[in-house]
Amino acid sequence: MPVFLHGLSTALPPNRLDQSDVESRAALIFGGRYPQFDRLARTFGTSGIKHRYSVMPLDWFSEDHGWKDRNDAYLTGAEQMFIDAADQALSDAGWRADQVDCVVTVSSTGIATPTIEARVFTRMGFRDDILRVPLFGLGCAGGVSGLSVAQRLADGADAPKVLLVVIEACSLSFRTDRLQKADIIATVLFGDGAAAACLASDLPDKGPHVQLGKGYQKIWPDTLAIMGWDVDETGLGVVFDRSIPSFVSEHFAQAADQALTASGLTPDGIDRYVCHPGGAKVVEAIEASLQLTPGVLDAERDVLRDTGNMSAPTVMFVLKSVLQSGAKGQMMACALGPGFTGSFLPMHVSAGT
Repeated sequence: MPVFLHGLSTALPPNRLDQSDVESRAALIFGGRYPQFDRLARTFGTSGIKHRYSVMPLDWFSEDHGWKDRNDAYLTGAEQMFIDAADQALSDAGWRADQVDCVVTVSSTGIATPTIEARVFTRMGFRDDILRVPLFGLGCAGGVSGLSVAQRLADGADAPKVLLVVIEACSLSFRTDRLQKADIIATVLFGDGAAAACLASDLPDKGPHVQLGKGYQKIWPDTLAIMGWDVDETGLGVVFDRSIPSFVSEHFAQAADQALTASGLTPDGIDRYVCHPGGAKVVEAIEASLQLTPGVLDAERDVLRDTGNMSAPTVMFVLKSVLQSGAKGQMMACALGPGFTGSFLPMHVSAGT
């Protein structure tokens, strides 16, 4: 049966970090300790990011932190972002929390056992028989993959109402001890945020009708080292291979064609790609790979400018912006993440009622 988007929301933590302030603080921390910092620092100005948001204030990052400090901050920030995003999505859908049959929680930037949706269970007002589906390790692909999983669950015979919540606190992985290029790039790009979506098989009462198709994933063999986390005594350490933009240029179009074929679509039939903007160079590489008009991924650049790369929820910020612009027609959401994996989800947007 068809599955429709009933509600969509985004949420940000309270601490806004201007890019110029982050650059100045990074210079104080890394300058003189990391020989290549001055060269890499130029990417603060070319990243396309004006500001982003963090669960912790800027001063927190000047201090040394271990696993416990980082994960405690993750739990506090993730719980609040879950509530903020979920409440807004439920309100948008006209649902109550006790009407939700299944909740899918996507996050890869901290460890929570019990998982986040269990920690906020009482505050949210979920039923005690709710089906919980936590997903970990999807990284930047988590928004599209989470929507794909939620779509399949909502396509069940008993027509469940599914709530998807995607939360990341990437900023907490900031490291002063490793002095690796990937850590500098993460400092340039990463922000925190959350998004939520309500999915069900009945038509929504208001707004555009966004019908979600069946998702598609592509994993490339022997690519584990391209993106992910290193795990050590201090915390999570980002893995960013310099080959990501060139990998996108070489392989993304073929993966997108395979996703389109699996959905019975063709490139000419896509009115709008909805992409995860991993960084300015990645957005450019996606446009070139898909033979799109340069600059057409404007919502992606706007989200990157205003919030940075929040990993998994970022693509849902883009989707919200695209829908608010009034765009209609056949779309394809896409993101790349650890694995190395491409995740795709077709959706059709019509005027509705």
